[in-house]
Amino acid sequence: MTKDCYHCGDPVPQGCQHQVEILGKTRDMCCPGCEAVAQTIVESGLSSYYEFRTAPAEKADLVPQQLQSLLLYDHEEIQQEFVREFDDSKEVSLSLDGVSCAACAWLIEKQLKREVGVISIRVNTTTHRALLTWDPTKAKLSHLLSVIHQLGYKAAPFEADAQEQQYHRMMKNYLYRLGIAGIATMQVMMLAIALYFEIFGDLDAEFKSYLRWVSLIFATPVLLYSALPFYLNAWRNLRALTLGMDVPVSIALLFAYVASLYATVMDKGEVFFESISMFTFFLLLGRFLEMRARRQAAAASANLLKLIPAMATLEDGSQVAAKTLKVGDVITVLPGESLPADGKVILGETAIDESMLTGEPMPVPRTQGDLVYAGTINGDGNVTLRVTKDRQNSLISNIVRLQDEAQSSKPKVAEVADIVARYFVAGILLISACTWLYWHQQQPGDALWITLAVLVATCPCALSLATPTALTCSTSSLGRLGILLRRGHVLETLCKVNQLVIDKTGTLTEGNIRLVETQLFGEMSEADALAYAAEMERFANHPIARAFSGYRDNSKAFDDVKNIIGCGLKGSIDSNEWRIGQATFVLDNHPEKPALLKQCDNRFQVWLSCNDQLIAGFRLDDPIREDSEELIEQFQASGIKVTMLTGDHSASAQIVADKLNVDNLIAGATPEGKLEYLRSLDRDNVALMIGDGVNDAPVLAGAHLSVAMGGGTDVAKSSADMVLLGDQLSRILRARELALKTRRIIRENLAWALGYNLVILPLAVAGFVAPYIAVVGMSASSIIVVSNSLRLLKENG
Repeated sequence: MTKDCYHCGDPVPQGCQHQVEILGKTRDMCCPGCEAVAQTIVESGLSSYYEFRTAPAEKADLVPQQLQSLLLYDHEEIQQEFVREFDDSKEVSLSLDGVSCAACAWLIEKQLKREVGVISIRVNTTTHRALLTWDPTKAKLSHLLSVIHQLGYKAAPFEADAQEQQYHRMMKNYLYRLGIAGIATMQVMMLAIALYFEIFGDLDAEFKSYLRWVSLIFATPVLLYSALPFYLNAWRNLRALTLGMDVPVSIALLFAYVASLYATVMDKGEVFFESISMFTFFLLLGRFLEMRARRQAAAASANLLKLIPAMATLEDGSQVAAKTLKVGDVITVLPGESLPADGKVILGETAIDESMLTGEPMPVPRTQGDLVYAGTINGDGNVTLRVTKDRQNSLISNIVRLQDEAQSSKPKVAEVADIVARYFVAGILLISACTWLYWHQQQPGDALWITLAVLVATCPCALSLATPTALTCSTSSLGRLGILLRRGHVLETLCKVNQLVIDKTGTLTEGNIRLVETQLFGEMSEADALAYAAEMERFANHPIARAFSGYRDNSKAFDDVKNIIGCGLKGSIDSNEWRIGQATFVLDNHPEKPALLKQCDNRFQVWLSCNDQLIAGFRLDDPIREDSEELIEQFQASGIKVTMLTGDHSASAQIVADKLNVDNLIAGATPEGKLEYLRSLDRDNVALMIGDGVNDAPVLAGAHLSVAMGGGTDVAKSSADMVLLGDQLSRILRARELALKTRRIIRENLAWALGYNLVILPLAVAGFVAPYIAVVGMSASSIIVVSNSLRLLKENG
C-alpha cells in the first residue's frame, strides 16, 4: 500500500526511510527536503500547524535549514498564533537574541526601515524585544526576519516560554565564558606576580620567557572564546558603519593581545595577559549581572502570558490547546482554574479574581452575560463561557503588546542619550589615539596600558542604559497598578501636567445611575413612558441607558433610531417621531421652545418627547466615587487646576461640582464643545483629560494626555493614552507619583553616567587609572544605573 507524505501529500517512494515524529506519532516523508522542513517545524515549537492546516504544504526544496525555518513564518496558519492583522498591515512582537546596547537597537531599526513594506520597527534593548509593523502585500515576514539574521542577530516571534528558554541558554553560555575567564585570570595573575615583582628573586631570562608563554596559553582561550560576544557586537556595528559600546572594548583587548604576543615571541617589551584576562572577566561579570537585572525589569509583562493555561475544557468534556480556541467556542471552567480565553458567561455564576489585571485583591462577582478575561482565576462556581476573542486579540495579549509598544517608544531624552553615546564612542577612539601618540613619545613603556585604560574606562554603556531600563521598570509597575499605557510619551507628559479636565458621569461618579423620579406630561402612564424611554435607550452605550434597562417592552419597537452623540436619541413608531435626551434636543422643533425650556425643572436630566410634545422628565441619581474627592484634593494640592467638563446641564452637575470643590465647571458641553474648550486653553497649560464615554472620545484624542476608565466604552479606550483597568481614580495619583519618580531616577542615571565619564576620562588619559580599575569602574557604572532603575519595580499595586 502506497503511503502519502505527511508534509506535502505526495506518494512516498518505496524504500524511502525519511521519517519525523509529529504530534506523538512517527510520520513518513517523501524526501529529505520535506523531512528537513517538518523537523524544523517541530523543533520551532510549531507542531500545531499540522493540527489545524487546511491543506498539505507545498513540496519542500532543499534550502538551508535556517532559511527554511524563516519561511515557515509566512504560513497563514502559523501566523494566526502570533501576528495581529489590521486593514492594510500586520504587526508582530519579536524576540531578539544578541542585542546588547542601544547601538544594536539603532542598527536593527536603521536596516529594517530601509526595506520596502516596513511601516515601523521599534527595538527595546531592555526586554530584547521588537515591535514590527509591515505591509504584507509588499514584504514577507520571512524576508524581514532574514534581514535581521544577516545583521548577526536572531529574531523569532515572541513567546513567553520560548524567550525564557532563550534567556536561560544565554545565561548558561555567559557562565561558561565567565568561568573560563575567571580560572584563567587567577592563573595568569599568579604568573604576573612572579614576573613583575620577581618574588622568587632574580629570574633567569629563560624562566621569564617560560612564564610569558604559559600566560599566553591561559590568555588565548579567554580572548578567543570568553570575549567572543564583544567581537561579534563590534563587528556588527562596524559592518553597518556605526559605533557601539563594544567597539572600544574589542579594540583594547585585541591590541593588548597582539602587543603581548609580539613581546612573547620576540622576547622584548611588556606583556598584558593579566589585563586581557581581567578585562574579559570583569566585563563578562558586569554584563552578566546587568542582564539579570534587566531580565527582572522585562519579566513582568512577559509573565502575564504565562497566566493563560495551556489547556481548555470544551463543553463536551474534551480538552484542547487553549491557543487554538476560536470565537464562538463554548468552554467550561471549574473552580480554582485560570480562564483560558476572553469570553461571556452563558451559564452559572461565580467570583473572578481579576487582580492580575486591575490590582484589586477582592474577587468580582460574575454571572450570565458578564464578560470575563483570560488569565483571571475562577472562584467557587462552575461556569460555561462562549469565547469572544481569540488568544491573539485577548485583553491580556493586548496589554502585553501595548506595554511593549510603550516601552519601545523612546522619549526625547532617550533619543538624545543614544545619539550622544554614538558620538561619545567616536570621541573615545579619537582621544585614545591621541593618548597613545603622546605617551609613546613620553613613556613608550606605559603608552599601551594607559590607552587601554582610556578605551575601557570611558565606554558609555551606562549612558545608553540610563533611560530605557527606568522606562521598562516604571511601565511594569504601572501595569501592576492596573494602568495600561497605550502611548510612549505618558510618563514624560504626566510630569508636566498642570490642569486636570475630568468628565462627570462614570468618571467622578460611579456610573451606576438609578432612576429616582419620573415627571409626566399629558395622559400617558408612567409605565408606558418608561417603556418607550427604555426601548430608545437600548440603542445607546452610555451609563444613563442602563438606568432604563429594567423597563423594556419589546412591543414598543422603534424604527431607524439615531444616536446624536452629546444630545440624545431619536426614532420613530408609526410615523411618530420620538426623542429622548437633553431638553433642548427633545424640544428642538417646538414653536414655543424657549418658554417650555424655562418651565423644565433642571433637577431632571433626561426628557422624553413625541412629535415635539413633552411626554416625561426623568430625574437620575449617580453616587460620587469614594476616591473622587481625594483625587481632586491631591491634584489641587500639587498646584493643578481642576475643571469638570460634562455634557450634563442639569442641577446634578453643579451639585457634584460643589461637593468636590472643583475650580471650574463646564456643563452641557457637546463633544465638539469639549474639544473646543481644550483648544481654548493657554499654550502653557498641559491638560490631563479623564473620561469614559463615546462623547469623550474626541477630547481624549485631542488632550495632551488622556485616561479612559476601564468600564468605559471601547471608543473612549481606543482614543486614550492610558486605560485605568480597575476604575480606581486614586491610582492616577500613584501613576503621577511614579512618573515623577521615574523622571528623577532618569536624571540621576544620566548625571551618574555623564559625571563618571567626565571624571574618569582625564584621570585615565593622565595615566592615573590602571587597566583593571578601568574595567571595574565601567562595569560598576552600568550596574549602578540598572540597579537604580530597579527601585521603580518596588512600587506596589
